[in-house]
Amino acid sequence: MERVIELGDIVRDNKSHYMERYPVTLQQQKALEAIEKCRTSELGGHILECNHCHHKQIYYNSCRNRHCPKCQTYKQQQWVEKLKQQLLPCRYFHLVFTIPDILNELVYSNQSFMYDILIKSAAGALLQVCHNPQFLGANTGCLCVLHTWGQNLMFHPHVHVLVPAGGLSEDGWEWVPSGKKFFVPVKALSKIFRAKFMAMAQDAFNLKKTRKPKDISLLKKRLFEINWNVYCKKTMGGPSQVISYLGRYTHRVAISNNRILSAQDGKVSFRWKDYRDKFYKWKIMELSQLEFIRRFLLHVLPSNFYKIRYYGIYSLACRRKMIMRCLILLGVDNFCEPSKQKDEIHLGNYFGNCPVCKTGKLLFAGFIEQIE
Repeated sequence: MERVIELGDIVRDNKSHYMERYPVTLQQQKALEAIEKCRTSELGGHILECNHCHHKQIYYNSCRNRHCPKCQTYKQQQWVEKLKQQLLPCRYFHLVFTIPDILNELVYSNQSFMYDILIKSAAGALLQVCHNPQFLGANTGCLCVLHTWGQNLMFHPHVHVLVPAGGLSEDGWEWVPSGKKFFVPVKALSKIFRAKFMAMAQDAFNLKKTRKPKDISLLKKRLFEINWNVYCKKTMGGPSQVISYLGRYTHRVAISNNRILSAQDGKVSFRWKDYRDKFYKWKIMELSQLEFIRRFLLHVLPSNFYKIRYYGIYSLACRRKMIMRCLILLGVDNFCEPSKQKDEIHLGNYFGNCPVCKTGKLLFAGFIEQIE
């Protein structure tokens, strides 16, 4: 069976050459080092032994870096199970807020502040439009997730937003539902999003929190001439399906290992979905390995930056109180029940069934020391 190529293999083969040739930030260097060592003997590990046939298996530790594609599955499962007990059991809409490409250079050179502004302006615009009595006329909430990449790994910052199809009335004594297919007008939403983003960015420039562009007046004129893109669609299924669907967005990294097809002769081939094609076809892109790493590193987030945020009735400060009131108005007794299926991996000393005899259980047998 042919061995599957992973991001870690490409990093291990090219990390030294890349760092000699290109400058990297501290966070990018940490991400490369973590991915390079992930699931290898350098991080140590543990030995498992079957209690039936005594087959022994070695499992190396993961790096736990949030940019590593191999370390996000378990975190995603934990997050989804937790969120199922915190979101309202109702219909939802999925929105995507995208900024124009001409802002990419400015955003990338001021990542911490501009990412923060992008998320806050998207959430603020949505909550303002929903509160307007001409549209929904209710106080609602939302969950926002920042993504910085497109399918081709180019820099493409945007925010995915999950919002319930309704909200609390002004006095808080009634649940106001939205239409089944229509939520709020995206044209009005995009204009408010643009205005809020520009106002917050201008405040950041005035306070010298971000690097100011050379000709800001020309940039502002061009941005107000462009229609900013806001996409909205209703999600399918019940709350559990919605949360599982969103879970695929929250802990996704720029590229997953299953999209990488080959890495040989200094080239990397990977699958990507072309959304500009009206049929959304999967295509194959080939890049040099150094260019592939360069594009991947564009999406390493600043230190301590929270890419998942909650606003409105879902904000951490008042979530429990507001959600309990909404549940009463919706006629629901309690939160959505978490899945009863337990993750058998890493619970106590049991690590699943033996792959050899199929009947025995893999039990913890000892540690492997970390190689310094």
